[in-house]
Amino acid sequence: MYRNLQSTALLAIVAVLAGCQTNPPLQNATGVSSMEVDSSRKGPVSGVGVEGQDIVAMTDQMMRDMLAESIFAETGKRPRVIIDSAHFVNESSQAINRNIITQRLMVNLNRAAKARMQFVNRQNTAMVEQERQLKRTGTTDLGTTGLTKAQLGADYRLSGKINSLDSRNVKTGMVQRYTQISFEMTDLETGEIVWSGIYEFSRAGADDVIYR
Repeated sequence: MYRNLQSTALLAIVAVLAGCQTNPPLQNATGVSSMEVDSSRKGPVSGVGVEGQDIVAMTDQMMRDMLAESIFAETGKRPRVIIDSAHFVNESSQAINRNIITQRLMVNLNRAAKARMQFVNRQNTAMVEQERQLKRTGTTDLGTTGLTKAQLGADYRLSGKINSLDSRNVKTGMVQRYTQISFEMTDLETGEIVWSGIYEFSRAGADDVIYR
């Protein structure tokens, strides 16, 4: 009889514990699935800052403006140009990867202007120098293009700035931002600015977008 009471008590405890368990929460079924977005158009998530469509439009405009300059005309003598973010400064209130802008501009110019410009890779100077030393010490052969006396020196280098001016209405929470992105191409021998360009826009909204 004692054993029967023990068994009954054990079953009662198991039943109570089972009743205390709760089912796991259901997965949120209201999420939005991913979608393809045209990078040249405003997307479903947007704010008042620099966005993808701005970078596409701006770099396309700058490329056209540069190619219209007489110093980059197709004369058979291709000037050497450095385009990277080393001297491209962000002084705006928005966090932005400057490489996105300069890299797209350089790639598009390289595609469109091979007969007009030579592009010098100054960011990877150490990589180039390492390979040059391997060739000259006999660790590797000379490759297929032969040796040069030195790495390419550049004639021009791109620099620029991103600036912004923000205002906020404390009553409505509306934010307005004026953004200005400027570029300069400088002669690396004389310091002359041989080309400059500017891209600017102003937007307003209840800005709840976080830029990273």
